[in-house]
Amino acid sequence: MMMKRILFVLAVLAALLSLGCSDKKTTVAQSPEVVRDLSMLQAQRKTVPDSIEAVGSIRALQTSQLSAQISGVIASIRAQEGQHVRRGDVLIVLDDAQQRAALQRASAAVNAAQQDIAAADADYGLQNATLTRYQSLYEKKSVSPHEMDEVQARQKSAGAHRDQALAGAAQARAMEAQARAGLGYTRIRAPFDGVITARLVDTGTLASPGVPLITIEDTHRFRLEASVDEGDIRFVTLGASAHVSVDAVETDLSAKVVQIVPAADPASRSFVVKLDLPADARLRSGLFGRVRFPRGQREAIVIPRTALLERGQMHGVFVVAADDRIGLRYVTLGKPAGDDVEILSGLSGGERLIGSPGSRDLAGKKVVH
Repeated sequence: MMMKRILFVLAVLAALLSLGCSDKKTTVAQSPEVVRDLSMLQAQRKTVPDSIEAVGSIRALQTSQLSAQISGVIASIRAQEGQHVRRGDVLIVLDDAQQRAALQRASAAVNAAQQDIAAADADYGLQNATLTRYQSLYEKKSVSPHEMDEVQARQKSAGAHRDQALAGAAQARAMEAQARAGLGYTRIRAPFDGVITARLVDTGTLASPGVPLITIEDTHRFRLEASVDEGDIRFVTLGASAHVSVDAVETDLSAKVVQIVPAADPASRSFVVKLDLPADARLRSGLFGRVRFPRGQREAIVIPRTALLERGQMHGVFVVAADDRIGLRYVTLGKPAGDDVEILSGLSGGERLIGSPGSRDLAGKKVVH
């Protein structure tokens, strides 16, 4: 009985082994797909212009924060953000009741002074005529010396009174001019043609001298203010031309260095360099800009832009190996140079590339010459 059980177990094991062997399949290696008529090129190591790059912000060449010259309640605001204004336009009006009253008082004082001058002139003329008559009589011994002295004294007094009236009129006119200027200070005007970029107060606010009320910018000319590291400032010279790129408007501009701030920022160890930009309607204050300053030449690997592939935010190329198999390799791009682009990493000089892969997926395929 025991022997039968052993034989049965052996038979079952043999059956299982035969089933396992029958399930095995033979794997056959597949040949790679062959592609023809592909243009190839070599990654070239070339001498390219070298430069340093600095970043900064675009600022209006002329910006002004307007404030009041006198204290007063804001009666009205006639300009809003984004509004184009002309030089001399009234932007903010302050309550002018006190200034108008002061001007009226000063004008009345001028009128009174004019009347004083008229009276003083009449009296002075009379005293001059009297003195002339008395001099003739004095020469004829018809009046006494005492009477002559009195006439001369009255003529001198009339002259002094007239001079005093003239001085009082000048003072009254000065007070009137001051009152008129004070009334003018209640109108805050645009100092130049530009655009309102900020309104910092509302109607009813008490304006005080020196407190900003509104900001205006001249949008015709702009300047890039970039920070250059202390180790690279030697490559920047006053009056030199530089290449500026503004990503927001996708434009490249030729700029000129107009100022190098002589003191470095102790926190960032960098210098502020200011560059004048050409007129461009697309520029706005506050945009981000890059500037490149030349500093000689260097060696770099350069390939045509047509050889690049875009995979989301990454860039790659199809590299042809020694056995003609094609592989996808991701690379790091450097600075563009016309129709070419610099490769910072991912390629070596002399490697073969597919020149114009287009949108085809060639990875794993084999190229045939």
